[in-house]
Amino acid sequence: MKPKHIFILFLFTALPSILSAQDSPTAEANAKAIEAVQKNADFLWTLIAACMVFFMQAGFALVETGLTRAKNAVNIIMKNLMDFSIGSLVFWLIGFGLMFGTTTTGWFGTDGFALSDFAKEGDPWLYVFWIFQAVFAATAATIVSGAAAERTKFVSYLVYSVIISALIYPIFGSWAWGSLYHGNGWLEGLGFIDFAGSTVVHSVGGWAALSIAIVLGPRIGKYGPNGKPRAILGHNITLAALGVFILWFGWFGFNAGSTTAAGTDIALIAVTTNLSAAAGAIAAMFTAWILIGKPDGSMALNGALAGLVGITAGCANVSPLSAIIIGLIAGILVVLSVLFIERTLKVDDPVGAISVHGVCGAWGTLAAGLFNVGGFSLSVVSVQLLGIAAAFIWVFPTTFVIFKLIDKTIGLRASQEDELTGLDITEHGMEAYPEWEPMK
Repeated sequence: MKPKHIFILFLFTALPSILSAQDSPTAEANAKAIEAVQKNADFLWTLIAACMVFFMQAGFALVETGLTRAKNAVNIIMKNLMDFSIGSLVFWLIGFGLMFGTTTTGWFGTDGFALSDFAKEGDPWLYVFWIFQAVFAATAATIVSGAAAERTKFVSYLVYSVIISALIYPIFGSWAWGSLYHGNGWLEGLGFIDFAGSTVVHSVGGWAALSIAIVLGPRIGKYGPNGKPRAILGHNITLAALGVFILWFGWFGFNAGSTTAAGTDIALIAVTTNLSAAAGAIAAMFTAWILIGKPDGSMALNGALAGLVGITAGCANVSPLSAIIIGLIAGILVVLSVLFIERTLKVDDPVGAISVHGVCGAWGTLAAGLFNVGGFSLSVVSVQLLGIAAAFIWVFPTTFVIFKLIDKTIGLRASQEDELTGLDITEHGMEAYPEWEPMK
C-alpha cells in the first residue's frame, strides 16, 4: 500500500475517533461556559432592573412634591427618603422572611428572617433577589405618602413605614409570589396572575392610601361650606412631569426586570409597558378635556401612571393591542375615579394615589385575566377577582385600624397651626425654597 493510501485510510479511521474524543469534553465545557454566561447575565440584568426601580423613588418624590405646596416640599422628600431607608432595614429583618420563607400553610413564611437561614445555603442569588424585592417593597410603602401629604405628623408616618414594610406588604406578597423563592402562597396556587404587581404592589399601597386619607380627613380649606371641593394647586408641575418621566423609565425595570432573567421575554414586556402608558396618558387627557373643559396636565400625567399600573399585572401575558386597550381604559378610569373620590366620597387625595394605584391596580389585575393570550377563561377571571378582593380585605381594614390606633396614641394628623404654617418649618425646621416669599 502506498504511503498516500495509508494516510487516507488514517483520515477515515483513526482521525474521527481522535476528533470525537476531543469533541466530547469541548462540548461539555462549552455548555458549562454558556450556562455561566447566562447566569451572570441574569444577575446583571436583575441588578440593573433593581437600580431602575430604586430610581423610581426619585420619581415618586418629584411627583408628590410638584403636586403639593412649596411649604411641604421638604416633608415630602423626607417621607420618601425614610420609606426606603426604614423599609430596607425592616424588610431585611422581618418582611423578606414573611414573604418568601418556608411555609406549610400558604399564608406567610416562617424562616429567612434577617436572611440568616437563606444565607447559610451559600447561593449568591439570594442577594440579587433580595435587593430586587426590597425596592418593590419600598414602592408599595411610598404610594401612601402622596395621599397623606401636607397634614400628617412625621413621627406617625415613620411608624406606618415600619408596619407596611414589615407586615402588610410582605404577607399579601407571600400569598401571590411566595414560590419565587422558598414560599408557597395560597393565591398563586390557584393560578393568580400578577406578573409584576398591579395588586401585590400598587393596590396594596393604594388601599393603604385610602385608609390613611379617610382617617386623616381633608386638608384645611379643601372643601367649602357647601361641601364642594376647592382646588389646592401644586407648586411645580414641572417637577411632577419630570417625576412621571422618571417613573416611566423605571417601570421598564419594574416590569421587564420581574423576569429576573436576561432572556428574550423582556422585549415584549417593554413594548406592552410602553404602549399602555402612552394610551393611558392620551385617554386621561381627552377624558379630562371632556369632563373638565381643559386638557389638564396633572390628569394626563396621572393617566400615564395609570397605564403603567394597569399593565403591570399582565405585561408578560397580553398582546401589544391588548396593552393599548388596557391603558386606554386605565386612563379613562383614573380621571373618573379622581373626580368620584374627591367630589362624592369627599376624600382628599392630593396626588391621586388611590385612583392611580388602588383603582387602576385592581383594573390591571382583572385585565390580566380578561386579555390573557391563552384565551378567555371564566375560572382565570374568577381567581383574578378573588385576588383583588383578598388584597382589599387584607389591606384596607388592617391599615385603617392601624392608623386609628396611631391617631389615638401619638396622633396622626399635624396640628392646625402646623398645617397652615407648613410642615417643612414645623416638622423639619427648614424650607425647600428659602429665597421665596412666604407662600399664602
